[in-house]
Amino acid sequence: MILFLDKGARLHDIEALKEQLRQMGYDSIVQIENNATTLRILNGITATDHASLFAALPFVEKVSPANASFKLVNQNVQHKKSVIRIKEVEIGGGEFVVMAGPCSIETKEQIFDIACSVSQQGAAILRGGAFKPRTSPYDFQGVGEQGLAWMREAADTFDLLCVSEVMNTDDIDLVAHYVDILQIGSRNMQNFSLLKAVGKIQKPVLLKRGLAATYKEFLAAAEYILNEGNSQVILCERGIRTFETYSRNTLDIAAVPILRELTHLPIIVDPSHGVGLRQIVPAMANAAIAVQADGLIVEVHTDPDKSISDAQQTISTATFAEMMQSLSKIGDAVGMRVRRKQTELV
Repeated sequence: MILFLDKGARLHDIEALKEQLRQMGYDSIVQIENNATTLRILNGITATDHASLFAALPFVEKVSPANASFKLVNQNVQHKKSVIRIKEVEIGGGEFVVMAGPCSIETKEQIFDIACSVSQQGAAILRGGAFKPRTSPYDFQGVGEQGLAWMREAADTFDLLCVSEVMNTDDIDLVAHYVDILQIGSRNMQNFSLLKAVGKIQKPVLLKRGLAATYKEFLAAAEYILNEGNSQVILCERGIRTFETYSRNTLDIAAVPILRELTHLPIIVDPSHGVGLRQIVPAMANAAIAVQADGLIVEVHTDPDKSISDAQQTISTATFAEMMQSLSKIGDAVGMRVRRKQTELV
């Protein structure tokens, strides 16, 4: 329910109304837009609750039903686009932010070499997997906390932020200690316990779309995080599974403008998982900036063929440099500047 308040309601009146609602069993948030004040009820509503119950409350001018699934991520809740600010980097603020690095952190030398290279080409955020969810239990599972420590050191050395995946609730504090952004992978998009847990910490969350998730399911997963109090959510389109077998997934590039109509949250694209073919990754990265996504997360390695994980979809540092040049040109054409942060060699 959305309660539209009388213009005569003062701050103490609104707080008193919120407290009355709380005592009735409803949590609510205040929103002010175009000189209109509303109270949006977040939870507690049941099928037996009618608008007349709320219309009778003091200072309530009218009552309107709200979308039951998307009370916080909905574009109608916050018409102004959300911006995730981490130190000097803004995701959703009008610049195209690039996250780059290996699928898996392998050695200290490897992550340092890649961090040095991608920072030289303008990446703002270093990505790397320390804990890897793999289809087979016999595949490489990551180097764990040691990898996080190496990545943090590399990111600090080359003036980068860093992002890595957290796979279960027990590891949240550990991963959050090292990284600037917590990643929730596609396989965990509907791991509701994990979503609720990262919603309780004040650390940005990169949420990847599930392999077969609809837009509504994707947004509902983000709602779990916001509903726990963490509004710093970045959505990531990373391809969905279709009948096509030539590519690993089908990158749904239309998800960017469609989700833009539905939510105020920033949206980035993962072309590496989106197609799973390294020769196609730069083209799909170009498509991402062309539809004005807020950024990119891409897998990069100094020697892709020797990458322990997902070698077939990992581009080389040389290809990454060429891709960044192409992104800048397309960005100029569509009015989306690529954030390029030049870092001196150390």
